[in-house]
Amino acid sequence: MFDQIIASFRDGLSTADVGTARIIASLLASVASSLYIYAVYRIVCRRSGSYSPEFNKSCALMAVVTCGVILAMQSSLIISLGMVGALSIIRFRNAVKSPTDMLFLFWSFASGIVCGTGLYHIALFMALLLTAGILLLDFVPVLAAPMLLIVSAENQEINSAMVPVLKRYAKGARVRSRSVTPERVEMIVELRVKDEFGLVRAVAAIPGVTGVTLMTHSGELRV
Repeated sequence: MFDQIIASFRDGLSTADVGTARIIASLLASVASSLYIYAVYRIVCRRSGSYSPEFNKSCALMAVVTCGVILAMQSSLIISLGMVGALSIIRFRNAVKSPTDMLFLFWSFASGIVCGTGLYHIALFMALLLTAGILLLDFVPVLAAPMLLIVSAENQEINSAMVPVLKRYAKGARVRSRSVTPERVEMIVELRVKDEFGLVRAVAAIPGVTGVTLMTHSGELRV
């Protein structure tokens, strides 16, 4: 009786009924999902400067890898425990460049999981909804990101001289940084510009100004 109990416990830990047809269907579904994710990412993100072909391929094929891991975890409890231990020591050192990349990476993981569990309809509906959401949100008007105006001057009274110029050519101006020495004043102003060329030209014409730089940023400046 004791031997039968041990044998039954060992068999329950070692294998489960995951047939070959199920494995092939899950892997093919994950491959189809990977190709779809690859195409959508290439269409959506190719216009941005952060597009990486290597990340695109890795992100897409991650669904196939995840699907294989899920199938293996279903076939054996021992393998699933080993997978948890192996994945816990993995460290991803490359930082994700943008939130959009994070979305596609998580999408790839989720597709691999649902395909590995045989829930192919969830993978299909998820792909359609995410694609529709990504395309529709591109048409939503977004306010232009604020810009940074960097001014170097020899005149200590540059603040009062810049006020009328900023009111004319920009709005929402806020001084983010100010550095003052006996010989030089440097300011960083965050603002939304109405006329970029006119603003730079007007600030450069202020007496005592030695340098003007206007640049964009992501809106996450913290000074």
